[in-house]
Amino acid sequence: MNEPLHHYSAVVLAGERPGGSALSRVFNVSASVMVPVAGQSALARVVGAIQESRQVSPGVICGPAADAVSRDPQLEKLLAQSGFAWLAPEAGPAASALAAVTTVAAYPVLLTAGDHALLQPAIIDDFCASVDAMNSRQEYDFVIGFVPHALVRSAWPQSKRTVLRFSDGRFCGSNLFTVLNPNGLKALTFWRRAEADRKHPWRIARRFGLVALIKYLLRRLSLPAALSSLSAASGCRIGWVAVEHARAAVDVDSVADQQLAEKILSCD
Repeated sequence: MNEPLHHYSAVVLAGERPGGSALSRVFNVSASVMVPVAGQSALARVVGAIQESRQVSPGVICGPAADAVSRDPQLEKLLAQSGFAWLAPEAGPAASALAAVTTVAAYPVLLTAGDHALLQPAIIDDFCASVDAMNSRQEYDFVIGFVPHALVRSAWPQSKRTVLRFSDGRFCGSNLFTVLNPNGLKALTFWRRAEADRKHPWRIARRFGLVALIKYLLRRLSLPAALSSLSAASGCRIGWVAVEHARAAVDVDSVADQQLAEKILSCD
């Protein structure tokens, strides 16, 4: 058997909106990452997938907030036994990601979400292997995973997912990112600035460039061209890899997603 590689450190974002999310209230749990999915919390499933990965070792779980941890013995136990360090979340996911990756301070870093309940060791390892292969010449600082929408549509035709439409294809997010070196932190800094501008769309458009925005709206912008614009705006080299696992496109941030995740797991 091959020895584990474990050359990535993992950061899991597990923060909660102020006042709690609608999803956590529906399931009466301390935080949305603790929503049960086929007998385990979403966060427990993410932690388990990382623990079983050959490519990744535990790093930092950022969130939930200290008060959520202190009032939830199950969450407290999970964090204590996870092998991860716990870090209090910042004001938003981008700031939390920046703080957590800086805390790890060992590159490369795999960044994912605590509600990624369908994550599997094979998904993680395939993603990291794809990043390693495409970055063999160290051309990138930050890499994003995208799931081809056709793969997701084929698996679950009725599921509604956010779709990014480019001239060369349609993709769903995977909640899988890698920060390959310190310069990759600039992508997270850019994300934090974009979050701050979320109520001012024209500011976000200005950051990306008006020409790129118009091309995207007209579906004339390719994914590589979009990432080239994003690289120029952020000051770091951003690449992408295809994640050929439909379930990587499903995170549990709604009741419908929780039901879909349980249906998928029941077929395993």
